[in-house]
Amino acid sequence: MINVLVTGIGGGGVGEQLIKALRLSAYNYTIIGTDITNISKGFKEVDFAYVVPKATQPNYIETILEISRKHNIKVIFSGYEAELQLLADNADVFRKEGIHLFVNPKDVLNICLDKTKTIHFLAKNNFYFPKSHAISKIEDIANIDYFPNVLKPSIGGGGSMNVMIAQNKGELELFASFLLKIYPQFIVQEYVGTPEHEYTVGVLFDKDSNYINAIALKRQISSGLSCRLRVPNYSSNQSLGNSLVISSGISQGEFGHFPAVTAQCSEIAKTLKANYSINLQCRLVDDKVYIFEINPRFSGTTSLRAMVGYNEPDVLIRKEVLGEKITPNFPYNYAHIVRGLKEEVFFTT
Repeated sequence: MINVLVTGIGGGGVGEQLIKALRLSAYNYTIIGTDITNISKGFKEVDFAYVVPKATQPNYIETILEISRKHNIKVIFSGYEAELQLLADNADVFRKEGIHLFVNPKDVLNICLDKTKTIHFLAKNNFYFPKSHAISKIEDIANIDYFPNVLKPSIGGGGSMNVMIAQNKGELELFASFLLKIYPQFIVQEYVGTPEHEYTVGVLFDKDSNYINAIALKRQISSGLSCRLRVPNYSSNQSLGNSLVISSGISQGEFGHFPAVTAQCSEIAKTLKANYSINLQCRLVDDKVYIFEINPRFSGTTSLRAMVGYNEPDVLIRKEVLGEKITPNFPYNYAHIVRGLKEEVFFTT
């Protein structure tokens, strides 16, 4: 019996995905979940649930440790991106308690949680990425001569929050002025490729950065759930299609190995020296993968991957905790998976 703690289990997030994947395992894991409110969908899906402080509060780590001791927790998975750095900073504390903390190293988080640093990493290592500029004042847009382009926060912005498409100088100036009012910095990237060739790629490693496997989702972003932004393409580059599209954080589509994509993404992840699960968002253009961001965490498609036999949290527990031998590039099924909505009721008195 393995007791597993999953943080950030509110509905629609990575925590919920981790719970679903763990429930698909042949092992009968006991799952303890935490969130900052008891009006949390995940509280109905775990064996034990706790309300905890926000990760920004000083007693967060001690609260997680108290829960871990109470339930003899052996494994912790993070379902909330904003706490990753804090957990990594305290990795030795959890290790001394005999807890396996499946979070990427601090240097990997430092690169991937800041899109500007991600671009610098890609450039330094000669990987492909869209033309990009960091913007911290309105004058910084003067040298941008590629359109259409995508504006987005350098840090945060999950689910494509506050992401915009500019097709000319006037739109670029308008949207840049808006973003500078709410962020100290954002980035502008050239819009590349078409929505039909957008992928989310997961690469899995063990605790020593040894490669285990990779999987790709060819995203279907035409539906309302998966589309964050769609505008008609009236730019001079009509090869991009009739519409310019930004995907949301709710991914669905076709799962498979897609070797032309996963091979390139795996090389990038290996160069990063990632641990555990890491996800690369990209478009394939002329057989080259153009990375526009890297998420150093479990994916919002974790349970969907588990449905086709690529169960990342289960594989890591079996390898790192139970000592099972996991064969690299283990087989999994190919499938097209679509998503919907499920409601939960919390009655009040």
